[in-house]
Amino acid sequence: MTASRRPTIGVFDSGVGGLTVLRALLERIPAADYLYFGDTARLPYGSKSAATVAHYATGAVHYLQDHGAELLVIACNTATALAFDPIRAASRVDVIGVVEPGAAAAASASRKRKVVVIGTDATISSHAYQRALEAKGVSVREKACPLFVPLVEEGWVEHSVTEQVARIYLSEAFSQDASDADVLVLGCTHYPLIKPLLRRVAPDHVIIVDSAESTAHAVAEQLRIEPLHLRDESERRALPRLKFFATDSVEKFKKMGTRFLGRSVEDVVHVDLKE
Repeated sequence: MTASRRPTIGVFDSGVGGLTVLRALLERIPAADYLYFGDTARLPYGSKSAATVAHYATGAVHYLQDHGAELLVIACNTATALAFDPIRAASRVDVIGVVEPGAAAAASASRKRKVVVIGTDATISSHAYQRALEAKGVSVREKACPLFVPLVEEGWVEHSVTEQVARIYLSEAFSQDASDADVLVLGCTHYPLIKPLLRRVAPDHVIIVDSAESTAHAVAEQLRIEPLHLRDESERRALPRLKFFATDSVEKFKKMGTRFLGRSVEDVVHVDLKE
């Protein structure tokens, strides 16, 4: 990527879930500016073909590049799982997805070499995490948890219903030959919002790996290649500039986005990407 004293990082997701990745990036790399693209008019991506997901995602990636992104983060697990290679091929700048960093962190954390991955139906059906982890010599139990996304979007992050659902899902995930798995990978960007609940419900010996945090770490590592350390203390203290693009309702994006980002979402521009 082009050396710059304050890099501009583009973050892409099918909706607002990727804001948990942006949140992790802001905590890890405050000395950057961010462009976030949420393709809210065309979600969910999970019901689309890989070719359609690639088409949608590359359009958004080109839009972010045209608006100054020097590095791209594909915060969407589904897009990373189904279309990472065509997205990377279509990009003029470096691209980091969420699957490989999450798998690397899980492999590093696991002493038993046994990992459980939870995610949406589409991400689990793609077996992207399984392939990435098995390539690192780790055995994997995958578990689709389709009810978590609507529960999180309803705001029920500490609701008894969500806890009951989590107990059922995790008891199934850690059953039989996976009972001694020692890492749980959160393979969906919505799941960090229920991480405290999952920590209570998961077996005590299990380490939770948040792929949003792992991705932020991978981006920080990538940026160290460039001379991006700030010399000016006033710029170091400056707040990151955040700009958001959404393909559906701006107001809905602001309302939902604030919950996921953990701070006010203000500068949102409506974008109509032509088919």
